[in-house]
Amino acid sequence: MLINWTRVQELRDEIGHDSFAEVVAVFLDESDTVIARPSLTAEDLHFLRGAALNLGFAELAEACSRTADRHVVTALYAASKASLLAEAI
Repeated sequence: MLINWTRVQELRDEIGHDSFAEVVAVFLDESDTVIARPSLTAEDLHFLRGAALNLGFAELAEACSRTADRHVVTALYAASKASLLAEAI
């Protein structure tokens, strides 16, 4: 499951639709910056995993726990981002 839609809905319900959009914007902005780096550090992966769990990016969070392969993480981030933007915002 690329995105845990239950988590997305829980977060939206907790903070409201407008705040949810703001949280998503901040997450994506910060994550875009991290993903653009030439390599990912342990701290980068920790940040991405925590943010991904909070926002429901299930496969990205799992990948950040098991690999530092930038290509794997970047691909999952891009797919998760596209899916979220297409469905939830």
